[in-house]
Amino acid sequence: MSSAYKLEISVESVDAAVAAERGGADRIELCSNLKVGGTTPERELLRAVRERVRVPIFSMVRPRGGDFFFSEAEFAAMEQDIDAAKDAGMDGVVLGLLTNDGRIDIAKTKQLVELARPLPVTFHRAFDASSGDLRGALEDVIETGATRLLTSGGKRTAPEALELLGELVRIAGKRLIVMPGSGLHAGNIREAVVKTGAREFHAGLSSVASSVAGHIGAFEEEVRRMAGALRDCD
Repeated sequence: MSSAYKLEISVESVDAAVAAERGGADRIELCSNLKVGGTTPERELLRAVRERVRVPIFSMVRPRGGDFFFSEAEFAAMEQDIDAAKDAGMDGVVLGLLTNDGRIDIAKTKQLVELARPLPVTFHRAFDASSGDLRGALEDVIETGATRLLTSGGKRTAPEALELLGELVRIAGKRLIVMPGSGLHAGNIREAVVKTGAREFHAGLSSVASSVAGHIGAFEEEVRRMAGALRDCD
């Protein structure tokens, strides 16, 4: 039975993507280098995961770790990566750009959003690194034409910012999907649902993976527990 809530899980391998789907993930965010927040996966990985997974897959489009102010060459690489995501059958892309003074780069993000069409774009946690008030930054993200925003509310983890996340959800309304992410797991997802009013949630479950040396079975079980907790919120 379908839930009113959606769970997105970030992964960096075929095995983890398959495990996330088996565990009940509604969508996969496919990355490389999750230890630096995720970078663009290789084309071979995009194709391999697409062959094995039926749920929607969103590809990270980020040429490197570090800040979110990209050179012209890096921006050109992002354009190529969007084309590669389309060619590999991805269902969406995940990206984020800031200006050199830390503001949402509306103009360049708009260019990538247009290039990505008809695929939806998630603006990622570059938002949390932006300067100024996050409420204003939210309006900037909406102006880019992105479909959703992945955010921890400006804090290291989403559970530290549930009140602000709820405010961002309410401000965005139907204009943008605000998707809390970072630090969420089966033990705290119900509180996040109640306090934010969000309908989509993101998790990497890195603490689970690292605590068992990346054991896929434990990862799958934690995804299953998290998906079950969301279903219980219906």
